[in-house]
Amino acid sequence: MKSEQKIAIGVRALGLLLGSTILAGAPTAAFAQTTGPVAPPAAAPAAVPAPVLPQGQQIRSITVNGSQRIEADTVRSYIQLRVGDIYTQVAADQALRDLFETELFADVSIRNNDGAVVIDVKENPVINRVILEGNKRIKDDKILPEIRLSPRQIFTRTKVRADVARIIELYKRQGRFAATVEPKMVQQDQNRVDVVFEITEGPKSKVRQINILGNEKFSDGQLRGEMVTKQSRFYRFFSSGDAYDPDKMAFDQQKLRQFYLTQGYADFRVISAVAELTPDKRDFIITYVVEEGERYKFGDVAVESQIRDFSEEGLKAQLSMKTGDWYNAKLVEDTVEQLSETAGLFGYAFADVRPNFNRDRETLTMGITFELAESARVYVERIDINGNTLTQDKIIRREFRLNEGDAFNSFLVKRSENRINSLGYFQEKFEIEQKQGSAPDRIILEANVEEKATGELQLSAGFSSIENFILQASIRQRNFRGKGQTVGASVNYSRFSQGINLSFTEPYVFDKNISFGADIFRRDLNSFNFVGNSRNTTFEQLTTGASFRLGVPLTEYVSALLRYSLTVDDVTLDRDQFFSDLNGDGTLECDPVRAGFFLCDNLGKRTTSLIGYSLIYDDRDNRIRPTRGQNITLSQDFAGLGGAVSYLRTRLNASKHWRIGRSGFIFTVAAEGGHIMAFENRGTPAQGIDDIRLTDRFFLGQPQIRGFDIRGVGPRVIRSGFNPEIVNGQIVNTIVTERRNRVDDALGGRSYYLARAELDIPLGSGARELGLRPSVFVDAGAVFGVVQPLLQTPQNRDPVTGALQYLTVDANGAIAVTTNAVNANGQPNTPSLAFTERFFGDSPKPRVSVGFGVNWNSPFGPFRIDIARALLKEPGDDTRLFTFNVGTQF
Repeated sequence: MKSEQKIAIGVRALGLLLGSTILAGAPTAAFAQTTGPVAPPAAAPAAVPAPVLPQGQQIRSITVNGSQRIEADTVRSYIQLRVGDIYTQVAADQALRDLFETELFADVSIRNNDGAVVIDVKENPVINRVILEGNKRIKDDKILPEIRLSPRQIFTRTKVRADVARIIELYKRQGRFAATVEPKMVQQDQNRVDVVFEITEGPKSKVRQINILGNEKFSDGQLRGEMVTKQSRFYRFFSSGDAYDPDKMAFDQQKLRQFYLTQGYADFRVISAVAELTPDKRDFIITYVVEEGERYKFGDVAVESQIRDFSEEGLKAQLSMKTGDWYNAKLVEDTVEQLSETAGLFGYAFADVRPNFNRDRETLTMGITFELAESARVYVERIDINGNTLTQDKIIRREFRLNEGDAFNSFLVKRSENRINSLGYFQEKFEIEQKQGSAPDRIILEANVEEKATGELQLSAGFSSIENFILQASIRQRNFRGKGQTVGASVNYSRFSQGINLSFTEPYVFDKNISFGADIFRRDLNSFNFVGNSRNTTFEQLTTGASFRLGVPLTEYVSALLRYSLTVDDVTLDRDQFFSDLNGDGTLECDPVRAGFFLCDNLGKRTTSLIGYSLIYDDRDNRIRPTRGQNITLSQDFAGLGGAVSYLRTRLNASKHWRIGRSGFIFTVAAEGGHIMAFENRGTPAQGIDDIRLTDRFFLGQPQIRGFDIRGVGPRVIRSGFNPEIVNGQIVNTIVTERRNRVDDALGGRSYYLARAELDIPLGSGARELGLRPSVFVDAGAVFGVVQPLLQTPQNRDPVTGALQYLTVDANGAIAVTTNAVNANGQPNTPSLAFTERFFGDSPKPRVSVGFGVNWNSPFGPFRIDIARALLKEPGDDTRLFTFNVGTQF
């Protein structure tokens, strides 16, 4: 007897149930076709009884209908029904379950026609694309790797629900607990679908309030200050500390406990910590319930050492805690670390220091005994270096202060870490890991480095009231070809100067601890003044030269640097504007009335042959961004080994850095000074001639002392113009005060000093993620000690007629000297200018500025901005309020 029945048990009901269930748990989730959302099918009954099927029939054939991508044989391979088997309802149910478990089919049914079994399948669609919409805070490249669905995979509702939950979890990690995800399906041809996740990110969930219950010894505000999580306030727009994060909340409980333990409350505990989400899902209210307990003092403190090299009494004398002091758990941790480091200095790398506590609740004292367990001296078995894909092994190994086979020394390990960090080739916070070697007295030092970009492309820009726009560009590779070599090129351009510099440094010549460097440079300096809106160049200084240097370490912290340089300076003036026939013999000479005595004195071409040295003491933990240590450098340069110039120049530089507590503040104090002494006699002070030429003196200003312009501090000659006016028939010269109508020439000095104090301020984790590092600073300094040049005054008269001399400028900007200040009508000639020269700034009185700056690792490169105000200055000094520079790395 032939019969036909359709099996739709278990799994068909499950498919209908899935269709009616809200996809991925979203309240409004739906699947959409190309024309919009499609309503889910009607809910299936709670239980669909399977129809009674013929039993005991032998299966003659198994036919598969509806498969498109999947071969019929593949479908049959998923089930246990075989031709020749006896057909039973149990076997059919199992076949349905097996097919649905493959997640390849949206619907399956089985029919039995007198032994001819027919399996009808409807395949799940293939994903064509996965599209994210509405995500702005988390980009596609952060979400797509975290979800299971991807193109060319089989679509299943289970995967969609899991991916929705995963996306929501990603937003929760960013503190966006109000985020929702609505998945939709857009049907395409050939049973393909586009899966669209419509994301509503919602606002970032902030911490509206932090409540603390049970605290009596410390205020709520004091305890909140110890936490990483902060209450949401308008001024915390740069910080992410006010965003709710369960991990931060758990960390804050530890921070509270650490704080109380440092204050002597050894029994403190957090009873409960609850975070409640407000109904609008925008904010959290966190409540801590704490129990402070009693406050303890240190009881008996002792040291017991099983290592023969250490004296227990000697170690105890070095302990920072004393009996009767308030108990401080941080002090105990530091003591354990101190004793471990002491043992490490003597080669005991694995010294075990155990603090044993003896708490007396009656006397409220905490006795501590530090036990140094017996351990063997340790030797370095091997040094492993991992992670360096570009940098050669030897570049890192030569910075190690320990070699394989040496006795272990924790101080030398730390010193090696500092030297490797100072290279600047690797990510910060690099540490050398210590691992057990092949024997108890062997240790393996492992340097797991993570290389970073060592190429630097920097662009600096600024605005000067003298130079207008300033542009500087440089490119430098500090780890050229992975050999530790430094090559660089820089160029600067402004209306004041242009220059180019090429440099090369090899820190280890022929793998010996000797450094070599060379520079080739050319600089063109133009000084100018304004007449009206016209710019007129006064003098030009062209410097061409090369320098060579050789460095040799003397000790671990002391090194010597030898150098030699050869430069050619050529100082010129425009002959048409500034030269005259002073003697009446047709020979053009520099005219002091037009140019000034100090410029005429420095004209000409001269060669400088200079040899010098530097003695350097440097124990900073990081030469690029130091946090502790000091640096002292004494330099002397002697010019006169050939050439036309002879002098001795001496400089002394020093800096010291402190890390203030564990808060991240870094305080830096730096000072420097210098003096140059001439070995030639070029003239006398009465003649206004200084033995040190203008091009060899010290200059001070931006960027050495912020708040002042380039060369804005120190001796200078300012030539101010006078406008002649007729007052009661007399010519009256009125001084011109506009900056653009005067000449401001910095003369430099023989001596200078400079001091700086700066405090780097740590910000919250959000600002650190942005790469913001602000600082406040105070700069002070002066440059002085130069012979006052002869000056021009309005009373300069024609040597023949005795008439007042004036400078006149024609329509083409050409300068001429005239004694005729008025025209035939008795009115002032225009544009006629009388002038006066005044000498300013030759004073050792300090110039002081105060300001703040911000370093920002912006998306387009390192950015630095400084805003500084001059508090103390002298007449003639040029100030500047704002500077910035920007660059990038590669």
